[in-house]
Amino acid sequence: MNFDRLLSEINGFGKFQTQLVLIQALSRVSLPCHFLLNNFMAAVPDHHCNVLDDGGLFGNLTQEQKVSFGIPAGPDGTPSSCLIFTKPQYEHLAGFNSSDEAFTVQCQNGWVYDNGTYKSTLATEWDLVCSRKWMNKATATIFFIGVMLGAPLFGFLSDRFGRRPLLLVSYLGTMIFAVFSAFSSSYVMFTIMRFFTGMALAGISIISIALNVEWFGIEHRTFSGVIISLDWTIGNFLLVGIAYFIKDWRMLILAVTSPLILAVIAWRWLPESARWLLANGKTDAAHYYITQCAKTNNRTKVMATVTPADLLQSAQVENRENKYSIVDLFKTPNIRKLSICLGIVWFGVAFTYYGISLNIIGFGLNPYLTQFIFASIEMPMKIGVYFYLEKIGRRSGEVGALLSTGLCLFINLFVAKDKWIVRTVVAVLGKSLSEASFTIAFLYTTELFPTVVRQNGLGFTSFIARLGVSISPLIMLLEDVWHLLPAVTYCAVAVGSGLVASLLPETLNTRLPESIEDIEKTR
Repeated sequence: MNFDRLLSEINGFGKFQTQLVLIQALSRVSLPCHFLLNNFMAAVPDHHCNVLDDGGLFGNLTQEQKVSFGIPAGPDGTPSSCLIFTKPQYEHLAGFNSSDEAFTVQCQNGWVYDNGTYKSTLATEWDLVCSRKWMNKATATIFFIGVMLGAPLFGFLSDRFGRRPLLLVSYLGTMIFAVFSAFSSSYVMFTIMRFFTGMALAGISIISIALNVEWFGIEHRTFSGVIISLDWTIGNFLLVGIAYFIKDWRMLILAVTSPLILAVIAWRWLPESARWLLANGKTDAAHYYITQCAKTNNRTKVMATVTPADLLQSAQVENRENKYSIVDLFKTPNIRKLSICLGIVWFGVAFTYYGISLNIIGFGLNPYLTQFIFASIEMPMKIGVYFYLEKIGRRSGEVGALLSTGLCLFINLFVAKDKWIVRTVVAVLGKSLSEASFTIAFLYTTELFPTVVRQNGLGFTSFIARLGVSISPLIMLLEDVWHLLPAVTYCAVAVGSGLVASLLPETLNTRLPESIEDIEKTR
C-alpha cells in the first residue's frame, strides 16, 4: 500500500486537512500584507520644495503665493516636486518689476508633503524623493533579496529537519525582525531589518504550501492548491483595511504582523508532514500522525492493520540516511531540465505579478481603491482556475495565464494615460491573469518535484522568483530612459516565461513522485 492510497482511504480531504488549512491561514494572510506593504508604507505623497522666508517682501505673502513665486511649475501646471527658484519671482506681483533671470536648483531646505492621504511614510520620514527616490524603491528590492536568500535556506533546513519546527522558526523570526524594523531609527537600520524579515517570511511561504499539499490526496490536490491560495486574497483585503485606517508606517508594520501571534499559539496543533517523515525513515512518527489523521476523519478502522513496518516498506526511499541538497536538482537529466524550466517560469511569474501589483498609483485611481479592486478580482479568478485545473490541466493553464498577462501589458502600451478607465480595466484583467499564473505555479511545482527534494525544489524556485521580484521595482526607474520601457520589459518577460512553461510535463491526476528515480522514469 503506497502512501497516496493510504491517504485516500483515511480521507485525503477531511476534517484533519480542514484544520491544517485553517491553522496555516493564520500565518499565510500576513504574506501579502508584507509583500505588498510598500504600496502604502513607501507611498510618495504630493510634495514640493520647502520655501524659506527671505526676510523681505516674502514674509508678507500667503503660503500659496510663496509656492507660486518660489517654485517653478511642472508640465502639468502643478508646483515642481524637485526644483526651486534661486530667487523668488516677484515680477508676478502687479506693479513689481525685476530684471533677474529665473534660475532653478534642486531643493535646498527639504520638502513639504501633502499629509491628506498618508500621515507618515518612508518617503516623508527620510525624504526619499527626487534624487533619493531610488532609495525608496530599494527598500522593496532589499526586502525581496531577503526573501530570495531565505527561500533556499529554509527549503534546505525543512528538508533536513522537518516542516513543523522550521515553520515555528519562521513565525518567531518574522515577528522579531518586523518589530525591530518598525522601531528603526535610521534608513540603514530599517533596510537591514526588512532584509531579515523577508528571509523569515520565505520560510512561511514555501514550507506552508508543501505541508498542506503533502497531506492532501491525489483527487483533492487541485482543490487544496486553490484553497490555500485564497489565503493570499484574504491577506490582500486585510492589507487594504489595515492601511486605510492606519496611516503611520511604523504602526502599519506592527498591525500587519499581528496575525503571527495567533499562528504561534496555534502551532502546537500543527502536524508534521507524514510524507517527509516516511521519506526520512521516521516511521513511528509518521504512523502517529497518520493515525491522528484517520481518527480526526473518522477512519480509524483503516489503521487497525497498518504498522510502522508496513509504512517503511511502502515509503520507497533509497536510504533513510541519504541527505539531499539543492545540488540534487541538477545531477540527473530529467530533474535538471525540470528545475531549469521551473526557474525560468517562476522568474516570469513573480516579475510580472509584482510589476503590476507594486504600481497601483499608475492607473489614475485612489491607491486604496486600486488595491481593493485588485484583491476583489482574485476570488472569481481562482474559482475559474480551480475548474480549469480540474478538467483540463496545469501546463496549458500556466502557459495561457502567462501569455494572456503579456497580452494585457501589450495592450496598455497603446492606451493613453488620460483614459484611466480603460487602463484600469486592462490592468485589472492582467493582474487577475498574473495571479492565476501564481496560483497554478505553486500547485504545479509541488507536484513536479519528488518528496525527498520537494522543499529544496520550492526553495530554488522561490529563490529565482524573488530574484525577479527584487529586480521588478527597480524596472520602474527605466521610465526616465523611455516612459514605455518598464511596460515593454514586463510584457516580454511574461511571454517568454509562458513559452518555457510549455516544456513542462502535465501532472493532472498523477501520483506525487517520492524519489528522484520517479522523475527519471517515464511518468
